Amino acid sequence: QVQLVESGGGLVQPGGSLRLSCAASGNIFRITVMGWYRQAPGKQRELVATVTSGGTTNYSDSVKGRFTISRDNAKNTVYLQMNSLKPEDTAVYYCYASVTPYPRWGQGTQVTVSS
Repeated sequence: QVQLVESGGGLVQPGGSLRLSCAASGNIFRITVMGWYRQAPGKQRELVATVTSGGTTNYSDSVKGRFTISRDNAKNTVYLQMNSLKPEDTAVYYCYASVTPYPRWGQGTQVTVSS
């Protein structure tokens, strides 16, 4: 079974930084797209960023210029470097991978930005 395991969440002061990691394991042939979504209390889950196997990235407007997504194809790992964090970034962050036969989600990691 394909599994996604996130790490790196935690508590941080406004303006601080965190780096999230998500490692995919199991019977993996190819992961075309990996990315991060987040869900804050009372809100819908929203796209944060995605990256293709070729390195093409896409960001939501709310995180452009502050977050950077990257991946290591050899390790089947995707990263999210989060800088200049704001309280509104507080959410559970979920890793996403477009593996067959259906996309997978990680268990989520809590990111809390608070003074």
